[in-house]
Amino acid sequence: MALALSIEAMREPIDRGVSRPLAWRLEQLDRLAGLLSSHEAEVLEALATDLGKAPLEATFELVAIRQELAHTRRQLRLWMAPQAVGIDLALKPARAFLQAEPLGCVLIIGPWNYPFQLTLLPLVSALAAGNTAVLKPSEHAPQTADLLARLLPLAFPPEVVQVVIGDGAVAAQLLEQRFDHIFFTGGSRVGRLVMAAAAKHLTPVTLELGGKSPAIVLDDANLAVTARRLVWGKGLNAGQTCVAPDHVLVVPELRAPLIEAMAAEITNFYGDDPLTSPDLGAIVNQAQFDRLEGLLAGAKARGQVLAGGRSDRATLRIEPTLVALDGVALDGADDPLMQEEIFGPILPVLTIAGLEAGLQQVRSRPKPLALYLFSNDKAAQRRTLQTTSSGSVCFNDVVMQAGASALPFGGVGESGLGSYHGRAGFLTFSHQRSVLERPFWLDLPFRYPPYKGKLGLVKLLLG
Repeated sequence: MALALSIEAMREPIDRGVSRPLAWRLEQLDRLAGLLSSHEAEVLEALATDLGKAPLEATFELVAIRQELAHTRRQLRLWMAPQAVGIDLALKPARAFLQAEPLGCVLIIGPWNYPFQLTLLPLVSALAAGNTAVLKPSEHAPQTADLLARLLPLAFPPEVVQVVIGDGAVAAQLLEQRFDHIFFTGGSRVGRLVMAAAAKHLTPVTLELGGKSPAIVLDDANLAVTARRLVWGKGLNAGQTCVAPDHVLVVPELRAPLIEAMAAEITNFYGDDPLTSPDLGAIVNQAQFDRLEGLLAGAKARGQVLAGGRSDRATLRIEPTLVALDGVALDGADDPLMQEEIFGPILPVLTIAGLEAGLQQVRSRPKPLALYLFSNDKAAQRRTLQTTSSGSVCFNDVVMQAGASALPFGGVGESGLGSYHGRAGFLTFSHQRSVLERPFWLDLPFRYPPYKGKLGLVKLLLG
């Protein structure tokens, strides 16, 4: 691990108040925006190399960062303003307020599935909150990591932003340092290691993890639109999206027509041979491909594959695949596809008796990062909100909630800790400092010793 400047040196601008003014923060956001505009082609090329992303899908990563930058610029003055707080009678006359202040030097550990977007989105929030940052991109997206290491020093001096590239050992060395906040996006296994390392320094953490996000389909759902959106969400980035629908829970009346409609949409999206489609991404590396191939082989052996099922080891591609899991216990105890997050283009379909059965299945598992319900029934939507817990909920669509700049994004329970995007991101990287200001002109004597004879007055005034 090699830092051009120490973490202590990166705290210095915060300690001297350099990063407090609005102008400094806006300047950093402008620097990042300029970098995106000047090097867009290189970003698209790196994402194509690392993940086989089509230009449109790769552009989504840039668009998400630009939207976050625009929203943050518009709202930053308001977020930075002192937030007035009401005063108890006993403290009057006084003024109380919350003042957001920078945490210091923060560490951002990015993932490989959206290696550009999910490394730089937290940076937007960190800079907006007046922090400096060390970025550790994922080594599993090497072209993007190298690009970030090359580009960010063009826009930021090392006392503001540094990039460190390397494997898990490098990340472990970084975690030994005392940062003021650690922001991690990735899997729950590594997330636990990050949290354990942070505990040594009592460093606060944000963990953006994942989980098995279910989609419940009721009998009043628009069949064509539901099928189209489910297939799109599962095929996006070859299923390597943390909020992708992990499995579908469908009522008996719609099971057969939904499967037929989804199979047709796979062909509509990716042609008769999806493995050669320019719009289908690749699995990130051989290890992930082999893991998914193992799940696929088991499904084939059990006769569960309904559509798709082919793969190409040479190109690390797996075609979108529908798998029937009827008869499998909803808790997943007897099928590998229901035990861990799939994180690939394999979509299990399970039949449920109705909404309550689906909600019970959701409650029986760890809280998911996202929960999807396809139904226009407002009572069903309310019931879903009232009886389940998840990082987010989206009705009649998938994934799109993650693109709302003003909507906090994060998990709950095993799907994550903390949130970001918009004001939530600003607050994640800020300390809300409590401030009380009182005048000299009123100084009542009953608060001071000697206390003899004052108890009754205190009870009368303060209750």
